[in-house]
Amino acid sequence: MNLTDTAPGVRVRDIVLDADGIPLSGLIALPEAPPRATVVAVHGGGMRAGYFHGLSHCGQSLLNLAAGLGYAVLAVDRPGYGMSVPNFPKGATLSEQSHVLHAALGSYAREHDTGAGIFLMAHSYGGKLALHAAADPRGAAFLGLDISGISHRYAVDPARLDDFHGVKTWPLHWGRLGLYPPGTFSAAKPLVTPMPPREAQEAPRWAQAFPGLAARIRVPVRFTFAEHEGWWHHDEETIASMRAHLASPRVVFDRQPNAGHNISLGWAARTYHLRALAFAEECLLARELAPAGRPPARTTDPGGLPGAARIPSPR
Repeated sequence: MNLTDTAPGVRVRDIVLDADGIPLSGLIALPEAPPRATVVAVHGGGMRAGYFHGLSHCGQSLLNLAAGLGYAVLAVDRPGYGMSVPNFPKGATLSEQSHVLHAALGSYAREHDTGAGIFLMAHSYGGKLALHAAADPRGAAFLGLDISGISHRYAVDPARLDDFHGVKTWPLHWGRLGLYPPGTFSAAKPLVTPMPPREAQEAPRWAQAFPGLAARIRVPVRFTFAEHEGWWHHDEETIASMRAHLASPRVVFDRQPNAGHNISLGWAARTYHLRALAFAEECLLARELAPAGRPPARTTDPGGLPGAARIPSPR
């Protein structure tokens, strides 16, 4: 096991982004050459930015992989986590988080080369933030979104879960032990943090919020569900409902075999990250080939989910 596996020239370091005076901590990895684009990775509830920099198995880190493929990569601590906790001691709503994230990315873009633009990659609760940020008029500039671990229909009642990181929720977060490399759970301890109260209070309202957000998204989006996803419904009826609400020019649904909810910390991390970056490449190509001044035309994607439908879909 190589815990420092990186591509030549790639170094992951801490960074603090300025969001109109609010500090957002995180991690950054830069390629040796000017970046093709910038991947912004957004973690889920009760986690930190290091979720995307797992080192329990070589090739697990999104930051190492993406920077080695020519992308700049930012993994940010969402507002209410990391260095922004003093500004949001009880956490922040998704609308507030979206405003702060846009401010931070605007500040970063003024001082750094972002290449062809920003591609959001988000997990679980971070997927909610990514959809909020994309639904904002400023979100039309994003290259696309890649979201794992979320639909719009909970498979459990979040209002009845008293302890987000308790014994009852452990299987929802992780699934089977064998889905993760040895050392994963001890290495993840510093990443695990309580979900801020305001965030937890907003969680039960997600089903009502999704349709309005989905109708305002104008960039391509891909959703991935782990084979052993327990938090969310991802049956065919749920996916058809999500697709009907989304106004994105391209919508892709996929399932990741041999993975639990925390895909990016499991054995399947590299496979999932490569698929997500392949989607980023497709978004780049669509942007390059679109007529000047016009966004890509809306398409119905035939790939992804049907080919993976042999994996049982929990209800």
